[in-house]
Amino acid sequence: MQRKLIAAIGVAGMLVSIAACGSDDSDDKKAGADGFKGETLTLWAMDGSTPPGWSKDVKAAFEKKTGAKLNVEVQQWNGIQQKLTTALSEENPPDVFEIGNTQTAAYAKTGGLADLSDLKKGLGADWTESINKSSVVDGKQYAAPWFVLNRVVIYNKKVWADAGIKDTPKTRAEFLKDLKQVGSKTEAEPIYLPGQNWYHFVGLTLGEGAELVKKDGDKYVSNLADPKVAAAMKTYKQFADLSKAPKNKDEATPQQAEVFAKGKTGAFIGMSWEAATAIKANPKIEKDIGYFTIPGATTAKPEGVFLGGSNLAVAATSKKQELAKEFLKIALNDEHEGALAKEGGVIPNKQSLEAQLKGNPAAEAMAPATAGGGTTPLIPEWAAVENPPNPIKSYMTAVLGGKSNTDAAKQVEGEFNKRLSQKQ
Repeated sequence: MQRKLIAAIGVAGMLVSIAACGSDDSDDKKAGADGFKGETLTLWAMDGSTPPGWSKDVKAAFEKKTGAKLNVEVQQWNGIQQKLTTALSEENPPDVFEIGNTQTAAYAKTGGLADLSDLKKGLGADWTESINKSSVVDGKQYAAPWFVLNRVVIYNKKVWADAGIKDTPKTRAEFLKDLKQVGSKTEAEPIYLPGQNWYHFVGLTLGEGAELVKKDGDKYVSNLADPKVAAAMKTYKQFADLSKAPKNKDEATPQQAEVFAKGKTGAFIGMSWEAATAIKANPKIEKDIGYFTIPGATTAKPEGVFLGGSNLAVAATSKKQELAKEFLKIALNDEHEGALAKEGGVIPNKQSLEAQLKGNPAAEAMAPATAGGGTTPLIPEWAAVENPPNPIKSYMTAVLGGKSNTDAAKQVEGEFNKRLSQKQ
């Protein structure tokens, strides 16, 4: 999942990474002080994922415990899949690397990832199931869950106050009612929700217990005609009907945060870092920004959300398997995972560590929906589906334009199935 993390909500700063260096190989030494002295472990971390405080502390703890050096190489998301694929086929791949949670299954299927099932028994017994799901392929643990982010409601507190709304909604019906009140009591657009904010739609399908694909014999095909998918799209349409946003554009065209920054929008569904985008466009709006969890059908369960985030994996061909596992034990222990959540404003891999988010309003709004969240289908065949023009976006626009769910699903079915049949 491509994203930039924002540590402080408000005048948030981009997170940066640090690096160290060294050399040598070995995989048969036991952990302990100086147990791997003279060796170097190479970690590929994506730009924006490793806060400076976390990086400094993990590096120090790793080098103190193992006697080895940690070489952190910061990578860019653009082009990373091809770069990583090439690196994993070479003699000296990165030993440990960050990998998008939706990409993990594809690399596991092609044999690029080491089996970490033994590591989970001690380190990950209480990993949050929804976060860990993307790391498990065919019953084996091929990566370790690191962190996730999900969408929240970012709203204009002044607009809501002008509408006479004194509290944030706790159910979907209350949310709709409040938005309609914003529309009737103020000059503001109740919500900015373009027709193709498809990751939010994915979240709604998860909330309905729906699947976007289904198995037909030995292949995957579209499941957009499913009544549960239709129910999710019906919910999406209820909110989109309150918006003036274009039905054939996504949240980046134009940037929804920049629309919100003008101060004439009640709310939008977005990532926490989009608040910083709004503030950059209009610093005066910072004091008016608030956050809340996307409400579900009942107070018992928030709306379904797409969990975008990263896992940490070990290259199957790395010559430093034991050293790599020692790094994971340190980087993912409660002390450092909790520190990552606090400094980075991300959801940690254990619910018990979510207390570290206290005082970060956007992160606090994300946390309640995490347990019920999920991802796009965790199959290698899915990658081609997201290439433009994304057939799911086309389906959404068709429904919002007046077509029935059945007709809209049929309209994109051929292209959807064609992409699912492409060889990886």
